[in-house]
Amino acid sequence: MNAASLERHAMTATPLIMTPDDRRAALSVVGTQVSVLSAERADLKITLQNGEEGAGPPPHDHDWDEAFYVIRGQVNFAFGDTTTLCRAGTLVHVPAGVVHAFSYGPGGGEMLEVTGPRSQAVTMFTALDQLASAGESAPEQLIAVTAAHGVTIRV
Repeated sequence: MNAASLERHAMTATPLIMTPDDRRAALSVVGTQVSVLSAERADLKITLQNGEEGAGPPPHDHDWDEAFYVIRGQVNFAFGDTTTLCRAGTLVHVPAGVVHAFSYGPGGGEMLEVTGPRSQAVTMFTALDQLASAGESAPEQLIAVTAAHGVTIRV
């Protein structure tokens, strides 16, 4: 951005402060609890995710970047045939289009997820939570919901 663009952006941008009391109830997303921390921003989405040992999504990809910061426990991140056990304090960046998966390690874990423009993560998490609330969890339904939100499952 040039100086004029930055100034216009600063005049229209709104700071965000969200206290724990401001959060909605966590979404239940296939074994992971997802607290949405910034749904209203078009350029940035932040969630707080936690799950029990073994929970996590299958291999998948999408057209937005995302980054994870492990806060507590351990999380196994898989890219192709390589799996890395990431402990608290580890940052993982996943570029758009890269097939990846993760699962929580021994004792479960917790991490922040940050996604950028084009991300449909929060709307997808909301749709998956609604599906679970309705008692629907057949694999074909989960795959259809993820596909409708720009995520391709690579099983």
